[in-house]
Amino acid sequence: MSKRPDLNDRIVEMVPHLRRFAWSLTRRAADADDLVQSVIERILDRGVPDDVELKKWMFRVCRNLWIDGLRATKTRMEAVPELETRVGTTLSSEQIASDQVMVARTREAIDTLPPVYREVMTVIGIGGASYKEAAAMLDTPVGTIMSRLGRARAMVAERTGYHDK
Repeated sequence: MSKRPDLNDRIVEMVPHLRRFAWSLTRRAADADDLVQSVIERILDRGVPDDVELKKWMFRVCRNLWIDGLRATKTRMEAVPELETRVGTTLSSEQIASDQVMVARTREAIDTLPPVYREVMTVIGIGGASYKEAAAMLDTPVGTIMSRLGRARAMVAERTGYHDK
């Protein structure tokens, strides 16, 4: 691991790219800023391997910290909007209960996916990354990302019992 003197300058150059990437994961400016700060702290504290490209390394650290944060704080629970009555629409208690069961089943189904599928589902489905962004983050071809996402969605549909009719 290297802590070269020019590392600070190179990190500063990468901040706008890293911030956009962090925002694509978190979808909230404040959360993206916090994530960027955590990445920079981690890089400055631990350095960068000599044989890696800084931008890719920072993106990988960012993704890993984001996923760790999802797991640690149960952000996935907050990522699903609360079921609430829409303006001018009153939902029956049966509909609300049914929707809550569907959300719980979906959450459980995502949690039980094999790691490679859950990761793609999280990065794209919850984080909102594009296929291209996900491919770069996960260092995987775009076609593989699309395939894994399709399989992940099919597994979630199978496990929840909610299939296209």
